Amino acid sequence: MMKRLGERIRKRRESLQLQLNEVAKTAGISASALSQIENAKAFPSIITLKAISDALNSTVGELIGESESMNRNPLMKYSEKRFVESNSSGTELYLLSHHELGKQMDTYLLVFAPGSDSTGFFKEHAGQEFCHVISGEMQFELEEETFLLTKGDSLYYNSSRLHFAVNRSVKPAELLWIVTPASI
Repeated sequence: MMKRLGERIRKRRESLQLQLNEVAKTAGISASALSQIENAKAFPSIITLKAISDALNSTVGELIGESESMNRNPLMKYSEKRFVESNSSGTELYLLSHHELGKQMDTYLLVFAPGSDSTGFFKEHAGQEFCHVISGEMQFELEEETFLLTKGDSLYYNSSRLHFAVNRSVKPAELLWIVTPASI
């Protein structure tokens, strides 16, 4: 684990084109100490690790590799999508990516039965959302505006705006929904 931590720190530092002494100074440690950490000859305290992550504009989680399983297995086949829940109107929500700590966005498939809507799914919060109609037709309301989207159309908006979607057609509709920040 120490070797991989040191490698992650070095790779991050090099990707930012920072010298070892620059990062050490910003983190409040000696260049020698940082070199020993990068070469797996010393293990930093959590306080030092936090200072190094701040100096590298990263997170402790990234440096210890908490998102590496997502990097090792980024593929999720359509058949692996996971049912999350359905609402009272008949809309079904599926997760389209692996459940990981450190995710910066959530990716979903919403399947709208005829007449169903987004009740319980779309909530106002800090962040942004992207919706792309895969099939069918969707009516979107963003505060006082109404949009009719058909296959291939997209919306990108701040999640703090009041938003709602409904399938007013007689055919099912599928919607790709991407939300930041991730709720995980």
